[in-house]
Amino acid sequence: MDKATTTADALELLHLNQIAMRATIEELSTWIRQRGSTNVHDNVMTALQTLDTNAGAITKAIDQLRV
Repeated sequence: MDKATTTADALELLHLNQIAMRATIEELSTWIRQRGSTNVHDNVMTALQTLDTNAGAITKAIDQLRV
């Protein structure tokens, strides 16, 4: 296995962890919103947009390493 493949594999695992953490945080934020804290929910959703943006960049980097 070459370094690029090893790096791509590691990034992919980190990316999958990021996706799982994002989903968990969103579920908790929805639960909080349902209990009346809409400001907290809005702040969390704004922060999660950064994870979405970075997820796209990570996916592109993985794709480039696998070429």
